[in-house]
Parts: sequence; structure tokens; C-alpha cells
Amino acid sequence: MPWLHEMRWPDVKEYLEERNVILLPVGSTEQHGKHGPLGTDSFVAIRLAEDASNETEAISAPPLFFGWSPHHLALPGTISIEPTVLAPLLFQIVKSLSVHGFKNFIVINGHRITNLPWIQIAAEKAQSELDVRVVIFDPAYMSKEIASELGFGPIGHAEEAEISQMLYIQPELVKMHEAVDSPEHAHARSLYHIDPRSTQDTLCYVPSTLSTMKRLARETGGSTGKPTEASADLGQRLHEHLVKRLVEVIKEMEEGTG
Repeated sequence: MPWLHEMRWPDVKEYLEERNVILLPVGSTEQHGKHGPLGTDSFVAIRLAEDASNETEAISAPPLFFGWSPHHLALPGTISIEPTVLAPLLFQIVKSLSVHGFKNFIVINGHRITNLPWIQIAAEKAQSELDVRVVIFDPAYMSKEIASELGFGPIGHAEEAEISQMLYIQPELVKMHEAVDSPEHAHARSLYHIDPRSTQDTLCYVPSTLSTMKRLARETGGSTGKPTEASADLGQRLHEHLVKRLVEVIKEMEEGTG
């Protein structure tokens, strides 16, 4: 696939003579239970970019392995960057690329709802000031049509959806024998439903406190949901659905209909 950082500048110049779309994979480095790698969110975004790029030959910028993960600092290895740093960073990336003629930016967010606020702020600023178009491709939102069909429960953390996708794209990094399911509804709160599929009344999302996450770490190793139900087959079906949707977004943006 055409990664921007693997190209020479004449290659980029040649690309821009025909096209102006670029993918921006964004994830995180944070705990994903005892069974999942810290880079899960980033690996998902990267593989989506790779597979969609292989189908469309769209360029992808270098991945951003860091996100906003203050609650996951309860466990070792997590790196959390404040939104006040991340939003300007993403804006500067878009600004730099726009100087050369990139006009359509697709931010692939592997870190779900926690990354969305600062990505939205950066995207709005870029569209207002740089005469560019920015869309956010978020797997949690973009899998609403297939998640129930695959038998996935509500969105949690390092649960059956995320881990199924990891079992498909990088199974060697997952230790399924360490996976622990959380008791049903054990971490639910009244009027607090963060799954995009939920039709229930819900409060807006605020990251959990460190004390809550420390309790979760003692109970399950840091995960919520049912990771033991994950499988590579389910992950393949989920991943292929997401790639198909991402390819559609790329084509629509280039055709000016997205």
C-alpha cells in the first residue's frame, strides 16, 4: 500500500496530479486487558487504512499511535495525551498536507468515543481555515449495521468486537487464555449507554475515573464485555464490512458526493 512515509516526494507530487485524498489513521497506546496488546486501537486503524488503500490506491499518512486515555493510566504501558495537545497536532498534520494540495482527509479513529472530541475540534478548525474536507471514520459507528448480526454485545473495552478483529488481523498478539468476561451489567450505570446502537436515553460520555478503572483491573484485568466470545471468523466479517464502508467513503469524497 502507498504509505506516505515510504514514498519519495516526486511520488507524492505525481499522486497529487491526479488525486487529493489521504487517510489519517489514529489510535491509542493503552491497556486492553491481560489478553489484548496496548496498540489494539492503532493496529485496527492501520489495517483498515492498509486494506482500503490496497483497493483504492489512496495514500495513507503515518499512523498516530497516541490518543486520550486518562482512565487507562490505571494499568502499566498506557500513554495518554491531553486533547489540548492532540487537537492542534492533528490540525498541523492536515495543514501541512493541505499546503501541497491534499484536499480530502479521512481520519480513521480506532480509539472509539474517547478520541472523537479532539478529532472533531481539529476537523472543524481545518475545514474552517484551510479550505479542506475532513470526515471521521469510526469503526464503532460504522459497524452499527453488522454488530448485532455478529452477536456482539454492547460496546465495552477489549471485548468481543475489538478482540475478534485483532484475532483476524494480528492473532499473534492476543492471549485468549488470559481473557476474562465482566459480569453482565456489572459496569453499567443508569442512563449511561455509550454504544452507538443503543436507542435508550443516555448521558454524554465522560472517561471513567482512575478509581473505577483500578476496580475493573482487579476484576477482569481491565476489560469489559465478553472477550472470551471473540473469534477470528467474526473478526474477519467485521473487518471486511468496515473496509467496504471505508472504500465507499474514499470514492464518495473523490467524486464529491460524500
